[in-house]
Formats: sequence, structure tokens, C-alpha cells
Amino acid sequence: MQSPQNLTPRVTADGSFTLFSEEFGECFHSHSGAHQEAMGKFVVPTQLARNAHNSHLCILDICYGLGYNTAAALETIWRVNPDCQVEVVALEADVAVPKMAIAQGYLELWPDPIQQALMQLAQTREVQNSQLRAQLLVGDARQTIQGVRARNFQAAAIFLDPFSPPKCPQLWTVEFFEQVSHCLHPLGGLATYSCAAAVRAGLRAVGLQVGASAPVGRRSPGTVARWTAEDLLPLSPQEVEHLQTRAAVPYRDCTLDTTAADIWAQRQQEQLTSPLEPTRLWKQRWLECTT
Repeated sequence: MQSPQNLTPRVTADGSFTLFSEEFGECFHSHSGAHQEAMGKFVVPTQLARNAHNSHLCILDICYGLGYNTAAALETIWRVNPDCQVEVVALEADVAVPKMAIAQGYLELWPDPIQQALMQLAQTREVQNSQLRAQLLVGDARQTIQGVRARNFQAAAIFLDPFSPPKCPQLWTVEFFEQVSHCLHPLGGLATYSCAAAVRAGLRAVGLQVGASAPVGRRSPGTVARWTAEDLLPLSPQEVEHLQTRAAVPYRDCTLDTTAADIWAQRQQEQLTSPLEPTRLWKQRWLECTT
């Protein structure tokens, strides 16, 4: 997978910065606020404040980017319990992105100790002190996740934050979710901003239960996945029916090295032959219900 190129800084509505990637044609965060999204889409849904009373917590940050999700997590945990020892594994395709966040001062929203720790992480790819052990693994996440799984890493919180499924289907496949799920603690939670039916169906295909997270900066909710349905916000009837349409045909990547174009082509072919209801009928039905 190619690293993002031609990154342009943009200010979001809450005053925090994000980057626009010309390669993917998307910003790293929603326009409503990058800081707001880190908290509302990732930290709050994974219940890190409640779990911070533990003496030790592990976090897996997939598509680390500017480091906002990890920074927000550390601030939340240490505000509740300054003695909690946190272990972070961060996966990122391009080390230039976290380095840019440091160089441009994008992490100044967070306390100085967090800024210093993430500066070291960007520069040396490793942090080890009494409060934090962190690793930044650079490369294709489909490959680096396999090493994380092999060491039996068990995360209380997993942040799944790639570019959108249409732009980066490689990191939304059943096979990638299978690798990720082995890194989720039995009582842990996985959070993502996406509510796409294909994403939710893919998470369910590997044995996870899925629920909704509250909308942040947009009308659509995010998704939370756990091994049990306890503490999950149930999907609405409309969302449940969405999972019974062809939109829920998941992305596949059996070799974990398939190109985005081939992943898309395979899914389109599966949708054409799927016995599931055409998604347009679902859309029409629910449009009629709201008019």
C-alpha cells in the first residue's frame, strides 16, 4: 500500500488541525473537529474513562496518523488514574505523518507530558517509561497487524481509523478484521467512525457483536464492536435492515495483499449474485417512512 502523499493542512471547526490527502481525496478527520472526533468516535465509545481504574491498559491504534486518538486516550486515562500504566501499539503507513504533527505543533492541545511522549514516538518509534510503553509500527497495516497478533497483544481499546471503505478497502476486509479481532481483549471494545453495512457485516463475520456510537459532527453514527452485546447501543431497525441488503456484502482479501481495485471488483461481483435485497429498495422503503 502506498504511503499518503501531498498532504495539505486544514483547520477544523473546533480549532484543531487535520490533513487533506490528495492520494485518497479525503481529510484525516471530519470538518466538525479533529479533537472532537478523537474523543467522541474513539475514546468515549471504548469506555476508557471507566476502565482507567485498572493498573494496566493496552491500546491498539490502527492508522495512527497525527496521533490524536492516542493523545486523547492517554489524557482521558491519566486524568482518571495517573498511575495507570498504558501500553500502546500504533500502526501507520507513513512515519512522515506523525512527524508532521509534531513539527507543526498539532498536539499542543494536549498536556506537555503527552506531547513529549508522542514526539519521542514519532522520532524513535518507541517510548518506554514508568507510565507508558509505546511502539509505532510503520508499514502496511495488513502485515504489521500479524506481528501484533503473534505476540498475543490484548487491547482494552482498538481504534480503527483508516480512510473510508471506498477509498481504502484493504483495511476493512473480513480477513483484516480477523487479524484485528485476535488482538481485542475479551472485555475490550473496538471503535470506528464508519457505519457502513459492509464494515458492520465484516465485524460480525469474525464473531464480534456490533452496536452504534453517538453521531459526532455528522448525522450518521459510528460503530462499536465487542465480543458480547453487553454495553452496546443497539442498532436501530433501519440499521438492522441495512445489514440484510447487498450493501452488507463485506470486503474480502484472502491473501492480505490484494490491491484496492481487485478488492472492489470482487465485492461488486459478489453483490451482483447475492440473494440479499437490493440496497435501493431498502433506501426507498425508509425514505417513504420519513416522508
